[in-house]
Amino acid sequence: MGGLSMKRIIRNDSLIGTILLSSITNFSVMMLTMIHSIIIARMLGVEGRGELAVIVFWPVFLSGLVGLGLPTSLIYNVKQNKSNNKVSAFVKVIFIYLIPISLITGIVAWFCLPIWLENYSLTAIQLAQMYTLFSIPLTLSTNILSALAKSFDKFHISNGLLLSVPLLNAISLIVLGLSGYLNLITATISYLIPSILAVIAGGIVLKRQISKSHLYKLPINAESTKQLFRYGVKVYGLDLMSTIYTQADKLIIVSLLTPRDLGLYSVVFALSRVFNTVQLAITDVLFPKVTGLEREEILSIVGKSFRISMMLMVTLLIPSLFIGRFLLGILFGKEFLEASTTFYILSLECIIGGGSWILASSFNAIGRPELVLIRQAIAIAINVVLFFIFTPLLGLEGLALALLSGAVVRLIITLVQIPHAFNVPLRCILYDHADFAYLKNILKEKRIRKGRMVS
Repeated sequence: MGGLSMKRIIRNDSLIGTILLSSITNFSVMMLTMIHSIIIARMLGVEGRGELAVIVFWPVFLSGLVGLGLPTSLIYNVKQNKSNNKVSAFVKVIFIYLIPISLITGIVAWFCLPIWLENYSLTAIQLAQMYTLFSIPLTLSTNILSALAKSFDKFHISNGLLLSVPLLNAISLIVLGLSGYLNLITATISYLIPSILAVIAGGIVLKRQISKSHLYKLPINAESTKQLFRYGVKVYGLDLMSTIYTQADKLIIVSLLTPRDLGLYSVVFALSRVFNTVQLAITDVLFPKVTGLEREEILSIVGKSFRISMMLMVTLLIPSLFIGRFLLGILFGKEFLEASTTFYILSLECIIGGGSWILASSFNAIGRPELVLIRQAIAIAINVVLFFIFTPLLGLEGLALALLSGAVVRLIITLVQIPHAFNVPLRCILYDHADFAYLKNILKEKRIRKGRMVS
């Protein structure tokens, strides 16, 4: 039953193709991010890289705090009702909330950033204030537009939004670097302008997916508001925990360490995320794809995705670690090699954490996000304690060890939760002898299609 459902979904909805496209996009984004780091590290040095990292950090962090779970709620509710008028009402309600909350958050950040960044230069503080004020609404809008595209299975649009910003950013940094005009101010501007262009382009493209009418003419729908915020509040705790979990490491560095440490960490962290390319793509695609299916189908798809991705990524880990250290020295400079051990730990953390997020997507798909919230709360509590124990003792390596511990805890808790949520034994998630046959069939179908195209 599960195998038949899997084949039906792959053939009808191109699940494998969508995951492949998202994997390529995520890998491209990571490569572009690496190009950003190389250019900035070479031109501005380790401390300059750290100052720019703290400037662009705040909008991402603060947007996660005030998003109220609305992107995930939008996907869930649109999947339940794809009426044009209903979707338009959802979008209007979201933007009525986002506009004032963006302004309030930006103003609060403007006055608080000088306190939070007292160890940074005056230029870095002022740039962080301006960048945060303008970028919070852009980041929130991008998240909503991406969620809307995914809810319509328009993954090429969401991937385009994801890719366009770092691509334009890389081009601008290269031009600035070659012309000799790259500094902290121009680098910050090069991060801001692509975000503006991406939101404008995404809004124009997705306007045709929503409705032919103008949003401002639509009345505010009380039922749509209730549906959005009801589910949004349920997943907000999860989003909040996720934001804190993924950004707490930077907060700890800003609080306890130096701009130089943040510069080193930003580079090795970005390089380690290459190992998460496929798993991140699977997580992004699975939730909108499996939401609304029967529980048996959801577990079959999610379990297979988890097992195969973990097997592939662990196989690639050991040889890739040696290549990663080589690239670290060649591309960024010898001074970054002092963070190589941190890179090893973060790479392992990336794979374990990525696998746990794939499994967690099954809870969101069945409308049980509180299960993910529980595991996130426990993992964050452990992380916070270990951050303050390991970081003062071991520096960046201690920070990475704390993150690895949290990833292991998340995976263990998720594996304990699944048997109870789906009423199945744990071995159904950990092993299935049909996985190898499934991979062979996928490769065989690819070769057959390729042969037909050639003939």
